[in-house]
Amino acid sequence: MENTRQKRISRLVQKELSDIFQKDKKHHYPNVMISVTVVRVTADLSYARIYLSIYPANKPEEILNEIKANTNVIRDELAQRVRHQLRKIPELQFFIDDSLDYVEHIENLLNE
Repeated sequence: MENTRQKRISRLVQKELSDIFQKDKKHHYPNVMISVTVVRVTADLSYARIYLSIYPANKPEEILNEIKANTNVIRDELAQRVRHQLRKIPELQFFIDDSLDYVEHIENLLNE
């Protein structure tokens, strides 16, 4: 169960990371749209699990590996943006959000 502070920090991190991927990192990932779908922060606020939706989905693992390789740079950019709101910037862990694929799979099963 997330408390209010965790939810506020999750929303802040999600908003800022979305902005980073849409504006600042656009030249690093051409012809790819990266959306931050969910951010979950641990109770001690030291780790953030970030779920990304990557479109087009032909090579999401390659893009995710590239993002993971640049985690420190992304965390530094996030720190510059939220330095007045947060004392400690959480460690970032990136994952692919496959919830839309799962929903599509369930719908296909139900339609059969």
